[in-house]
Amino acid sequence: MSSTIKEFTWVGSQDHYVDKINVQRINHITIGRFGGNSAAGQYKNEDGCLIWADEKKEWEFAIILDAHHTAESAELVIDIFTLKKTDIAAAFSMPMNKCFKRLEEVVLDQFQGEEFLSACQRIKGETACLIVARRNKYVWWLSVGDCISYIFHPELASLGQYQMNQRQFFEWIGQVNSFEQTVPCYSSGIRELRKGSNHIFLTTDGLIECPNAPFSNPKDIYSLLSNSEDIESIKLLLQKIQENHVRDSTTIISWKVDIVNKVTRPSNE
Repeated sequence: MSSTIKEFTWVGSQDHYVDKINVQRINHITIGRFGGNSAAGQYKNEDGCLIWADEKKEWEFAIILDAHHTAESAELVIDIFTLKKTDIAAAFSMPMNKCFKRLEEVVLDQFQGEEFLSACQRIKGETACLIVARRNKYVWWLSVGDCISYIFHPELASLGQYQMNQRQFFEWIGQVNSFEQTVPCYSSGIRELRKGSNHIFLTTDGLIECPNAPFSNPKDIYSLLSNSEDIESIKLLLQKIQENHVRDSTTIISWKVDIVNKVTRPSNE
């Protein structure tokens, strides 16, 4: 892959961050991790993530994973995409109207490949998997399971629109596999960003399923993010769920995109 691409991968089996908050920057992307509270019974972290970001901020490709039973399924997904990073980077070099179609082809080819499906049968557990890619003023996503993505923008927030994908509670990749079905089950879509500053935010479900539900409403996440810088705001989110004695681990991937191009508006304006 080109030297102009920043890369980051992590799985909770490497560093679990139980009782510990970790926030760091990779190029213009912020990653936040909290493994949960040991006092609430947590002792391991089965989340994972992969990030590739163009240094010129022309595109980003991110995967966030929330596994259970073991982290083996998250490790497997990261491994197969690491082998395909050249193909994925090549998709971002294609004409804009072909880029996301090619990305989806690469992703589905991997998930439905015989070698990958066979490997899934040899591991313990399964993972939710959310893939989000941004290029120009467009965002593409493919989701299996219950990880969450948001686009925070004042224009959308004024209409109560925050969430990008819908969570699905009985989809996984791994030992139990949505792609083993006669008809594979997943969801995908493409969204146009709005003019100005757009905040793309991915998270595993520990953030929103925390005791006392401080962030079950995306409006509360948006409010906190709007009132502080990105690194500080991610720390505050994780500190809040730590204080509320969350057991489940939380992983966050967050970045902002400024759009100056013309965007779709109603014809009667």
